[in-house]
Formats: sequence, structure tokens, C-alpha cells
Amino acid sequence: MSATSVASDHRLRFAGRGWLLPILAVVLCIAFLLGVGIGAVAVPPDVVVAILLSKIGVSVETAVSQQQMAVLWNIRLPRVVLGGLVGAALAVSGALLQGIFRNPLADPGLIGVSSGAALGAVFTIISGLAVFGIYTLPIAAFLAGAATTLLVYRLSRRHGRTDVATLLLVGLALNALAGATTGLLTYLADDAQLRSIVFWTLGGLGGALWETVLSAAPPILIVLVLAPRLGFYLNLFALGEMEARHLGVNVEWIKWAAVLMAALATGAAVALTGPIGFIGLIVPHMVRLTIGPDHRQLIPACAFGGATLLILADLLARTLAAPAEIPVGLFTSFAGGPFFLALILRTRRHYGFS
Repeated sequence: MSATSVASDHRLRFAGRGWLLPILAVVLCIAFLLGVGIGAVAVPPDVVVAILLSKIGVSVETAVSQQQMAVLWNIRLPRVVLGGLVGAALAVSGALLQGIFRNPLADPGLIGVSSGAALGAVFTIISGLAVFGIYTLPIAAFLAGAATTLLVYRLSRRHGRTDVATLLLVGLALNALAGATTGLLTYLADDAQLRSIVFWTLGGLGGALWETVLSAAPPILIVLVLAPRLGFYLNLFALGEMEARHLGVNVEWIKWAAVLMAALATGAAVALTGPIGFIGLIVPHMVRLTIGPDHRQLIPACAFGGATLLILADLLARTLAAPAEIPVGLFTSFAGGPFFLALILRTRRHYGFS
């Protein structure tokens, strides 16, 4: 079977499911309007549109108060946009890694980027470093996460090849080591540092500013644009590495590209928001159940689905206990834990274990 015939088969099988992307785009727009409009200061959809149009010089007759303008532009909009970017980054990273590992239980944390970023952030808080001002913590978290991922990838290579099972085991080992080191640093922290560590490690979008959005956007958008180009090759990966190699796929290059993209997107996301769990696990699996395993459709759909899910989760996290705010990382963990357990049990039954 040639690569062309495999591609044609996927096209025929999933051609009727292209409806999902437009629907997800509409749902994302609705989630966006809800996210920026609901809160202590209500901003109706027509006012949201009027404010956005006024920022590009289009005059609209809708009455807009200065309070609504300030709340929307300075607080809600950066938070919702950052939530959309982070949700899309985590979901696409999960889809890439599940394609590489050929396992629906894979998520971005397996390659060490989340635990490495947490270690970098906690070390920065404990040491009091402020080389780059307010950007010191996210930069340190991103660099530590990227370094951990590169170490995982380097240790899993042998004779010029990367074994997926070894990559998984090395990732688990370094995750444990980074977690233990983070725990030790947390133990050594004073009360003020401990509060900062707990606030960061719970994960949240509360500190979103336009500056943080602009710093996260370039790496995440690059991955969102390039990741669908791997879709065809990830489809061939489903046949097995040996079969994909026989069909002319440069297997090592695809592994390296997928891991690099996942590390780049997840590192940029985690560095600014802290670890937000289960988005990279839940979204790819739900989308796969809906449209099938064609990664050319799965990856873009995951971007829309991840952005929508995190925006809505953050909306619930900041409104359910208002005026208090639940960290969105806790919220997604509460929702994702039962889902993950159900997925494990379903996978066990699929392979014939009672």
C-alpha cells in the first residue's frame, strides 16, 4: 500500500465530517462573547462588538460606558485571549503526542515540559532572581521546560533513532526527578515564597495582561500553523513505525518535529499560566471520538476545542464562587480526573482486561 492510497482512503473515510470545524469555530465565538461579557460588570455582546470596532477606528452608535470599556479591554479581553491560546496550545500538543505514542492516554506532561517549567518557576521564586523584571519567571519556566524536554529526547536516542517506549519511560523518570526537586525547594521556601509557589502551581489566568498575551502568541501561533502539516504523517504512524518507514516517511524527523512543537507550545503556555491539567488529554480524545483519527482534521479541531474548553472553564472558575476565584487548574483537574479514570477503564476493556 502506497502513501498516496492511504491518504485517499483517509479522505474518503472522513470527507463527510468536515462540518465539525465550522461548528467549533461558531462555538468558540460564543465562548469568547460569554467569557468577555459575564462578570461583576456585564458587557452585552453588542457592546463588546462596539468596543472592538472602536479600537480599529470604526464608529458605532451603541452606548458604551467607560467602566465597560476599561473592564473589557484591560481585564477580560487579555484573559480570554490568553485562555484561548493556552487551551489551543495544550490540546494540539496532546494530539501530536498521542499521534506519536499511538496512545490516547498521552499528554504534554509526558515529555517533561510541565514538570521542568514548574522547577524553573519555583527556583526563580526561591532564589529571588529578577533579571528580566516581571518576565523573569515565565522566561525561566519556559527555558527549564524546554531544557527538560530536550534532555528527555536526547536520553531516549540510540544509534540515531528514538524509541517511543524509551522516550515515555525517560520522560516519566525525569518528571519524577523534577517533581522531587520542586518539592524540596518548596519545603525550603518561606511563607511569602510558599504563597507565590502555590499560586503559580495551581494554574490560572488571573494575571493576564496584554504584555503576557503578546509574549505567548508568537510561539503558540507558529505551532498552531505548522502542526496540521504533520497530520498526514501522523496518520501513517498509526500503521506502525516500520510500516510508515516503508511508505517513505522520515520517522525520526516526524518524531523530532512533533516533540519540538509540543514542547514549544506547552512551554509557552505553562510558563505564563502555570500547569493546567487534562486539556491536552480530554480534548484530543473527545474530538477523535467525534470525527475519527484523521490528524489532518483532528489537529485543527483540537485547537478550536481546546480554546473553547479553557475559556469556558475559566469563566466557571471565576464566577461560581464570586467574588472569590477558583484557580482554573484546579477546575480542569476536578473535571479531568473522572474523565481520565473512565478513559483508563475503557482502554482496559478494549484490550480485554476485566
